[in-house]
Amino acid sequence: MEQSKKKITPLMLAMITLAIIVTLRGLPFLAKYGLSSIFFYLFSALFFLLPVSLIAAELATAWPEKGGVFLWVSKAFGDKWGFMATFLQWIPIVIWYPTALSFIAAAISYLFNPTLAENKFYALAMTLVIYWGATLLNFKGLKTSGWISSFCVLFGTLLPAAIIIFCAAIFLINGHPSEISLSIKNIIPDLSNMQNIVFLAGIFLVFAGMEISAVHVNDVENPQKGYPKAIFLSFFIILTVCILGTLSIAIVVPKDEISLVAGVLQAFKTFFTIFNIPFFTLLMALLISLGAIGQVLALIIGPTKAMLASAQRGDLPPFFKKVNEKNIPTNILLTQGVIVTLISVVFLFMPTVSSSFWMLSVLTIQLYLIMYMLFYAAAVRLRYKYPKQKRIFRVPGKNYGMWIASTVGLVAAVFVFFLSFVPPLDLPKTSIPFFIGFLIFGIILFTLIPLIIYSLKSRWQK
Repeated sequence: MEQSKKKITPLMLAMITLAIIVTLRGLPFLAKYGLSSIFFYLFSALFFLLPVSLIAAELATAWPEKGGVFLWVSKAFGDKWGFMATFLQWIPIVIWYPTALSFIAAAISYLFNPTLAENKFYALAMTLVIYWGATLLNFKGLKTSGWISSFCVLFGTLLPAAIIIFCAAIFLINGHPSEISLSIKNIIPDLSNMQNIVFLAGIFLVFAGMEISAVHVNDVENPQKGYPKAIFLSFFIILTVCILGTLSIAIVVPKDEISLVAGVLQAFKTFFTIFNIPFFTLLMALLISLGAIGQVLALIIGPTKAMLASAQRGDLPPFFKKVNEKNIPTNILLTQGVIVTLISVVFLFMPTVSSSFWMLSVLTIQLYLIMYMLFYAAAVRLRYKYPKQKRIFRVPGKNYGMWIASTVGLVAAVFVFFLSFVPPLDLPKTSIPFFIGFLIFGIILFTLIPLIIYSLKSRWQK
C-alpha cells in the first residue's frame, strides 16, 4: 500500500517532463529570427526532439531499473562509458543552472526595478538564493517536488505562454503593426548565411532533457504505457508553446532590442502598455519566475538520481551514496550546489549578463551533445546485444527504424556541436578567441574529469 502511494500519474510525469524542458526562458533565442524560427523549431523537433523521444521511450520501458542513461550506456559499452554518459548529462545541467537562474532574476527584477536584469551582482545573488532554496526543497522527496513542479509549470509556464500567445493574437487582430514580416515565404531562412543558423545550438538547448524523465519510470503508474504517453504528450505541447511563444515576442519587440534574459518580459510589458494594463507586467513577472523555479526544481533531482546509481555501483566515492529517508541523494545535491555556486561567479567576469548567458548555454549544449552521441550509439548497440529483451514500446520500423532514428539524431548532434563554435554577430562585448577558447577549455576539462574519476575507482572500492 505504501508503495502505491508513492506512484505518480502519467499526467504528473508529463508535467515534470514539461517542467524540465518547456521554459519561456529560451524563446528570445529564436525571436530574433522572426517567422523563420518556425523552420528552426521544426528542424530541431524532427532531427533532435523526435529521435530522443522515441529512443528514450523504448529504453526506459525495456530497462525500467533506476539509472537512465547510465544504465543504458553501461549495458551497451560498459560501466566506464556509462559513467561518462551520466557525468555528461549531469554536469551540463549544473553549468546551465546559472543561465536559467539569471532568467528568473531578470523576471523578478521586473517586480521592482527592470534595470537590474543586466546587473551582474544582482544576478549572482538571486541565483544563489533561488538555487539553494530549491535544493533544500528537493530534500523533501520526489512526491513533494513533483507536485510543486507540476503546479509551477502549469501556472508559471503554460499559463503565461497561453497569455502571451493570446495577447499577440489580439495585437494583430486590432491592426497593430508587426515588427516582423508575416509573409509565408519568410518561414524559410537564408541558409547560405552561417549566422542565420548559429542559433540552432540555442534551440537544441531549449529541447534538451527529454530523456531525463526516464529516471522516474519506476515512479509512474503502469510505466510501460504511462511513460510513452507522458513523453509524447510533452512532445506536442513543447513544440506548440515554443513556436507560438517565440512569434509572440518577435511581432512586438524590435529585433535589435530583444534581450536574451528578459525578452519575454519585454514583450509582456509592450503588450500590456498598449492594452492600458501595464500593472499586469508585474503579475507575469511573478508567474514566469514561478515557472522557471519549477524547472529548476525538476532538473535538480533528475540527473542526481542517475549519478546516485553510478555511485552505488562504486564509480564514485562512498560519500556520494548517502541518501535521506526520502531516498534523495543528499551529498550529491550538496556537492552539486557547491559547483553551481562556483560557476555562478563567472557572471562577475563576463562583460554582460547576456554574453555570459549565451556562452554558458553553448558550453552546456556541447557537453550535452557528447552525451547524446553515446546515447544514440547505445540504442543501436542494445538492439543487437539484447535482441530478446522485452520492449513494451519500440521505435517503429524494427532495426531499420532504430538505425534511422539514431543516425538522424547523431548527425544532427555532431552538426550542432561544431556549429556552436561560431559566435553570433550580435553577442555583445565578447571576442571570438575568448569565446572559442572558453568552449574548448570547458569541453576538455569536463570530459577528462569523469575519465580521471573512473580510473581512481579502485581506490575507494577497497
